[in-house]
Amino acid sequence: MDLEFNKNEDINKQLVFELNTRLKKVHEGGGEKAAAKQKEKGKMLARERVAYLIDNDRPWLEIGAFVADGMYTEHGGCPSGGVVCGIGYVSGRQCVVVANDATVKAGAWFPITAKKNLRAQEISIENKLPIIYLVDSAGVYLPMQDEIFPDKEHFGRIFRNNAIMSSMGIIQIAAIMGSCVAGGAYLPIMSDEAMIVEGTGSVFLAGSYLVKSAIGEDVDNETLGGATTHCEISGVTDYKQPNDKACLDSIRNIMSMTGHFTEAGFDRIKPSAPKLDEKEIYGILPDARDKPYDMREVVLRLLDNSEFEEYKTGYGQSIICGLGRVDGWAVGIVANQRKVLKSKKGEMQFGGVIYSDSADKATRFIMNCNQKKIPLVFLQDVTGFMVGSRSEQGGIIKDGAKMVNAVSNSVVPKFTIVIGNSYGAGNYAMCGKAYDPRLIYAWPSAKIAVMGGSQAAKTLLQIQESAMKVKGEEISAEKEEELLKKITDRYNSQTTPYYAAARLWVDGIIDPLETRKVISMGMEAANHAPIEKQFNVGIIQT
Repeated sequence: MDLEFNKNEDINKQLVFELNTRLKKVHEGGGEKAAAKQKEKGKMLARERVAYLIDNDRPWLEIGAFVADGMYTEHGGCPSGGVVCGIGYVSGRQCVVVANDATVKAGAWFPITAKKNLRAQEISIENKLPIIYLVDSAGVYLPMQDEIFPDKEHFGRIFRNNAIMSSMGIIQIAAIMGSCVAGGAYLPIMSDEAMIVEGTGSVFLAGSYLVKSAIGEDVDNETLGGATTHCEISGVTDYKQPNDKACLDSIRNIMSMTGHFTEAGFDRIKPSAPKLDEKEIYGILPDARDKPYDMREVVLRLLDNSEFEEYKTGYGQSIICGLGRVDGWAVGIVANQRKVLKSKKGEMQFGGVIYSDSADKATRFIMNCNQKKIPLVFLQDVTGFMVGSRSEQGGIIKDGAKMVNAVSNSVVPKFTIVIGNSYGAGNYAMCGKAYDPRLIYAWPSAKIAVMGGSQAAKTLLQIQESAMKVKGEEISAEKEEELLKKITDRYNSQTTPYYAAARLWVDGIIDPLETRKVISMGMEAANHAPIEKQFNVGIIQT
């Protein structure tokens, strides 16, 4: 019996249990009372609509389930940002689905709601995936209108994207299944096709109350913008459906007749499960983020047949690079090794740290994958680049810049899984959110920050103490300890994967056993979009 393995296994399974418990809470949306009100109107709930629409024999990959987690508490919260998003299959076609959750503030748009919708559109654009909008929203959440209305990445960008996506030939189908008000009315009507549910669906630039106050006209919402008005008088909508299920059936029927896409041509063979037991990942991954482990053992449990064609095995050992397959798809793996190592030059190297030789190796491997049209998978557990006079004199900035350049200019699809630490410039070099991974997901063990908690807290404490001394305040040892704890706790609370997922720094948090599904579905999505840009790193540091 391996006690350390068993301890790790218990801790990681507990993290997964917590994840699933929190997901169940998120899936409740605005709660039972709000759900009951929707049911009284004869409407399906957002997640029920999605479940009915997508093929139940194919996987569903949710995007942004934990968006707004712990945010907007003064406004009553906004579970999942008030919108359900994900990648699924409709009549056998892979699609992005976006469904407003009317149990959350009547589906009103908070600032993070816009960000989540833009992320869904970004995934659709990058992968040329059809996108289906299930609209049921009261429009902008007025108490926060200044944070959602006027800026480049705010509400209006969504309608701009509708137009750009249409010009790109990306299929957009919208179903008006509830309120669709003001600026939000443009989203379904700028889609290729729009259908509306009789009795519950409505779309107008201004509701009856606003019309009364603006021009003095007395008119009810159904006459103003209901299904009959828009399907038989204005011609704004294309299909009138009697209820939610009929509406969703119509979308499924339309999707079943859409033409097939031109493939990007990424290589795939018959999938095979890993030979090594994936569940052993729970025991391999340490219970704390500062403990070493062999990342190669994790990699082998993610790849088909546990087969790995490793690149430059004995050089630049703090990063593991190599080729393998995930669910049949050929991928290039770039992963941080967490063992303490000794280079052939006799230098001891810390696990999770990027050294000059490992940055050099990773850069060349990334360029090779672009040459061969092999998508990249980054497995992050990185504390940053090596510091100190020896590293600086050895050109660590130059070598790091070279790796960042290769990641930035890579034209093959990139996918990122944050396993453990994701600190500082290491986050950048290992394809963090700013470097356009097609999908980025975190394990419950992830930590995302500019630096580790203890280092950051001590630095922040020094700054705070200096400010206090300037004011003439004396700091006792007890006070110093109290301040350090307060700063450390606050900082650590901001490094959790839930904090990151709430702000869409990652697309979601997953059980490690879902990693192969994420990569495989991401690869299938990416295969919809042939590479159109030539790989060119420009002027690179040498």
